[in-house]
Amino acid sequence: MAGATSTSAEGAAPQFDTVILGGHVIDPGAGVVGQFDVGIREGRIAAVEPSLASARAERVIDARGQIVTPGLIDLHTHVYWGVTYWGIEADPVAARSGVTTWLDVGSAGSYTFPGFRRYIVEPSRVRIYALLNLSAIGLVAPTWEFANLDYCDLELAAQIVERNRDLILGIKARIDRNTTRGVGVRPLELARELADGLGLPLMVHIGQGPPTIDEVAALLRPGDILTHCFTGGTMRILTEDGKVHPVIRELHDRGLVLDIGHGAGSFSFPVAEALLEQGLLPDVISSDIHQLAIQGPMFDLPTTLSKFLALGMSLPEVIERATVAPARVIGRQDLGTLKPGSLSDVALFRIEEGEYTFYDVEMTSRRGTKRLVNTLTLLGGEPLPLIPESERPVWAVLPEHQRPILQYR
Repeated sequence: MAGATSTSAEGAAPQFDTVILGGHVIDPGAGVVGQFDVGIREGRIAAVEPSLASARAERVIDARGQIVTPGLIDLHTHVYWGVTYWGIEADPVAARSGVTTWLDVGSAGSYTFPGFRRYIVEPSRVRIYALLNLSAIGLVAPTWEFANLDYCDLELAAQIVERNRDLILGIKARIDRNTTRGVGVRPLELARELADGLGLPLMVHIGQGPPTIDEVAALLRPGDILTHCFTGGTMRILTEDGKVHPVIRELHDRGLVLDIGHGAGSFSFPVAEALLEQGLLPDVISSDIHQLAIQGPMFDLPTTLSKFLALGMSLPEVIERATVAPARVIGRQDLGTLKPGSLSDVALFRIEEGEYTFYDVEMTSRRGTKRLVNTLTLLGGEPLPLIPESERPVWAVLPEHQRPILQYR
């Protein structure tokens, strides 16, 4: 049975804690694609070999007919459940999606980050990092966090970052008409100043303007992250004649990271097709998972990856953008790969073949023939338990009239 586990005979000294047998390994970070067995010892990958069938192990996982990848890294998530408008709980989703490392991008600001650390990061089984929101109130409400510039307290933000360098990997600023009413690009200028002063990258959210993509691009630097890069909003990175915006192309060539951040309002199939046809592929495929997006049409990261299979990207290309590529962005070379010595975060998937219809945030449809379905997630070599449907948390606690699928634009 796929994903089944067994225990070695009593009295035999284990050579590995866990062996994953017979899977099709896709590990772009190590340049490994093919049928291999994976051995895990003491929370680290110990071996990736053509056969470990004769090895002794405390646990054996039958992965025949399945894809074996490094644990996925989601570069754009919102997991500050109970405090922010957007937050979900990471652990239940991780167990059924293969995402073992989560980057929460801006849910917490300076006022709320201590609670994020204590009540979200510390109790969670999965690995959680953060980008600090320039606005001290973070994403407590759905919009307008920059309407009052008094919340852009750079000194306080710098103090919070310095005390939490182990978790805070950058600065986040949402810049569009829903977040910066009446203040233009001033929040982005302040975010730029804060990020530069701390030596950290800046993630910038774009969508419906104002401002314009040109105003935002002027404040981007190599190493920054442009999330929602395939948005269909007026700030999209296509010119009016459908060409890649030349300034974005130049910035990307110099090191600007293009991140999908699908979400509930930030992914367009027509924009994606136009950019892919011109050879501009995303550097990272992330979910922007939150209380609205998890209800569809995003659903989860494997579904988002499946949309890029439908767009013609290969499975190794897609897996790369959810493993080693985001690992490079967050500076963790021991994640996003199955190289011996790396942390033993592993995900197993089935490739279901059939006739599927995928949707973007405008409910524009595209047909696909493959769907990635997670079957098992290991964190540090230990399987994450699936939570029964009846015990899963209810994230959508907002009144129905406040949470239509396409509410946030």
